[in-house]
Amino acid sequence: MSDRGRVPGQDYGVKMIPYEDLLKHEPLREFPEIDERTPATLLFTSGTTGPPKGGYHTHRGLVLHTLSTALAVKNPPVNASQDDVAMVLVPMYHVHAWGWPWSTMLNGHRKIVYPGRFDWGHILRVIHEEGVTFSAGVPTILYNLLMHPDSPKYDLSRLKFIVGGAALPEGLLKATQARGMTVISGYGLTETAPVLTIAYLRPEHRDLPAERRNEIYLRTGINIPLVQLRVVDEQDRDVPRDGKTIGEIVVRSPWLFREYIGDPEKTRNAWRNGWFHTGDAAVWYPDGYVKIADRLKDVIKSGGEWIPSLRLEDLISTHPGVNLVAVVGVPHEKWGERPVAIIVPKPGYEGRLTENDIKNHLMQFVEKGEIPKWWIPDKVIFVKELPLTSTGKIDKKVLRDQYKDALPK
Repeated sequence: MSDRGRVPGQDYGVKMIPYEDLLKHEPLREFPEIDERTPATLLFTSGTTGPPKGGYHTHRGLVLHTLSTALAVKNPPVNASQDDVAMVLVPMYHVHAWGWPWSTMLNGHRKIVYPGRFDWGHILRVIHEEGVTFSAGVPTILYNLLMHPDSPKYDLSRLKFIVGGAALPEGLLKATQARGMTVISGYGLTETAPVLTIAYLRPEHRDLPAERRNEIYLRTGINIPLVQLRVVDEQDRDVPRDGKTIGEIVVRSPWLFREYIGDPEKTRNAWRNGWFHTGDAAVWYPDGYVKIADRLKDVIKSGGEWIPSLRLEDLISTHPGVNLVAVVGVPHEKWGERPVAIIVPKPGYEGRLTENDIKNHLMQFVEKGEIPKWWIPDKVIFVKELPLTSTGKIDKKVLRDQYKDALPK
């Protein structure tokens, strides 16, 4: 099933039916036997770094993805089991709701809840009434659950939540832990069905103190079963597993796109030397975990050096007056680009939070040697809201365009 006129660039032995035509007919009473490698879904990327790109996933790929993710979430601290009540908060158009409609059923959860609408007061009430213990979504969903006026009325201490679609800021993690929640990171892309990694704990991590466990949860995770993952340099050589050297994540798995529809050049650029190149810059740790530093297109290139916007966002998010933050590179005559931070203050901090407050907050991390001084943003801008994509991610394309003249020429 496809939008009219958008079909794969070659014959895969399956008839692609425009959904506009399908709506005119009665539903099928039984499905025909089909080959497992037949395309099952046709999806488009959310377009956070450029125009959306389309591709397909096969029935075989989706079954294997479901088996792998169902196994991965059984690890601590999630420990998914038949006793859990799962709530599906990711829209189906966002990469099959991350496979949740299938993996939650496969894991035999006691109940699977669909809230019906994105009304955060309603969702909080349903979490309470249905006893929801397990969910997932983008950071914006967590933010909305915590900041809704009704939120303090509800006990969220039983809720386990996997964050994906964007990085989990440290400030947001600590805000959820203050409510007793268990929150960890996951990672994937539209091209990968989507899940590639989850930041679950391995046996050697279980006795770590809370702050050290948080370091694991804030990582992008470790590859789930059937995923091969490397972090490579520009010549596709493995970078050192030192947690410092930045490279690009490349992957193999049975559930990847085989092509970008109608775009052979992007297909060749992404699938090189037998590996899919994700476009995500990351560091690789000795234990095999990775942590994304940035999208390669979002890395701020200043004076020939890289400034990872996600790291700055992570640190800024720990200021008590910050709700949401995005850091983007803005053109600079001397340095090429310089970072600019755009911040939504918390209630009670509007009009009080200043640029100096944020810069002084970051100076604490400079003095500890965690970041260099030249990473501090040249400008801090306060806004009421940040632009979001259809999948709830902060839209940095819009911000880069909106603030391209924010710095003096």
